[in-house]
Amino acid sequence: MRGGGLLVAGTTSDAGKSVVTAGICRWLVRKGVKVAPFKGQNMSLNSFVTREGAEIGRAQAMQAQAARVEPTALMNPVLLKPGSDRSSQVVLMGKPVGELSARGFFGGPGGSSPGKALRGGRQKELFEPVIACLEELRSTYDAVICEGAGSPAEINLRRTDIVNMGIARAARLPVVVVGDIDRGGVFAQFFGTTALLAPEDQELIAGYLVNKFRGDVTLLEPGLDMLHGLTGRRTFGVLPYAHGLGIDEEDGLRVSLRGAVRESVVAPPVGEDVLRVAVCAVPLMSNFTDVDALAAEPGVVVRFVDRAEELVDADLVVVPGTRGTVKALAWLRERGLADALARRAAEGRPVLGICGGFQVLGEHIEDEVESRAGSVDGLGLLPVRVRFAREKTLARPVGSALGERVEGYEIHHGIADVRGGEPFLDGCRVGSVWGTHWHGSLESDGFRRAFLREVATAAGRRFVPAPDTSFGALREEQLDRLGDLIEEHADTDALLRLIEEGAPSGLPFVPPGAP
Repeated sequence: MRGGGLLVAGTTSDAGKSVVTAGICRWLVRKGVKVAPFKGQNMSLNSFVTREGAEIGRAQAMQAQAARVEPTALMNPVLLKPGSDRSSQVVLMGKPVGELSARGFFGGPGGSSPGKALRGGRQKELFEPVIACLEELRSTYDAVICEGAGSPAEINLRRTDIVNMGIARAARLPVVVVGDIDRGGVFAQFFGTTALLAPEDQELIAGYLVNKFRGDVTLLEPGLDMLHGLTGRRTFGVLPYAHGLGIDEEDGLRVSLRGAVRESVVAPPVGEDVLRVAVCAVPLMSNFTDVDALAAEPGVVVRFVDRAEELVDADLVVVPGTRGTVKALAWLRERGLADALARRAAEGRPVLGICGGFQVLGEHIEDEVESRAGSVDGLGLLPVRVRFAREKTLARPVGSALGERVEGYEIHHGIADVRGGEPFLDGCRVGSVWGTHWHGSLESDGFRRAFLREVATAAGRRFVPAPDTSFGALREEQLDRLGDLIEEHADTDALLRLIEEGAPSGLPFVPPGAP
């Protein structure tokens, strides 16, 4: 089966492409298939550092774990990290190569090489490197499960598409379109997505996969039959709504502070008290998955906040990473959160800053790279001065803190000059205020428990961390749940034939407005 493949597209962003791709990877690897994930171009503020020091989207790292393989830059050759509504940092093969506006990326004069293309702004110049990465994976693995981005029917972007039908057509990949029925309108989405595509692209649309269904599936079947009659394409499965999936989210730019607050479903505490964690939802929040390990602990409640009064009852406040450190600092001041953090520090109440959040807690920031704001005063809660370097630090450090081994990863331009306090990973601690550049440190179980004991003591809580919580094991359980969803609710025989044999021939063309 060497070189088989499938593209998982979606009717919209957040239709479930990432989790379906992960689920298919886990189902296949449990069958003994050597499988790898792939996404030609990703836009996300949640990223990860591979062992070779390459930055890729966290969703692809999660999918690699689902496939039980080590993540590499080949799995996500182009990563866009938004810095505003109109510009993004472009990461090519794991390394940042420039900052471009959306117009500059999707169109404009460019050169013949990837570097020149990024400076000139022609996304289509990246097509050959992306296809080369895909073909290298296909030559190594039995199957490559590709994830699309947004919708393949974004016809304004089709000319420069390197993540949806562009790679499907070049690599002759069959395409399964995922739709989120929980949002409503899924039949219109499936039909409209197919009808808007050119005939050459429609040839590759093998069928559909309904996601997040609640209720009796027999009530849905007449609609699926009608959809087949209208398009000539089948539905490969109806996946039920799965509650409590703790899978890494991809897009930190679109986190809703009110409608999509991440709050853990709290298991009963081991001790007498519950521990409350408030995460400041700073602008351009990145790697907010850092707090997932806290939310996995029994008796810990994690919520995202954007008002000073929401810090009052928090036992721990986390200032997370951000792609806009200076912007986040201004936001904290405008909303009164900066003053609330200063009051907490004076009262000896715990605060943790991670990466950009660590930087804002320092005394001074010199930034001619990210915001180009020059000299900016920080909150002054830690004796740290930060200078932004043009070269990005990408690393997988290992160290110790609180007597426990810690693993993490670093993604930052800011270089911290620590001038006092108690050493803490690569940062420092002063009283109840902690700061580090290390993402992922709380996933180290022993360190997380030791840290929570310190927080509980400072907060005056009778909270006891669970002695046997394994974040790695919990993540594996969630990935197995995704594999179960595919195995139990999708036509796996038909999916396997698609992956092995490619897109079926003879599928009818669906003209726009056919009904």
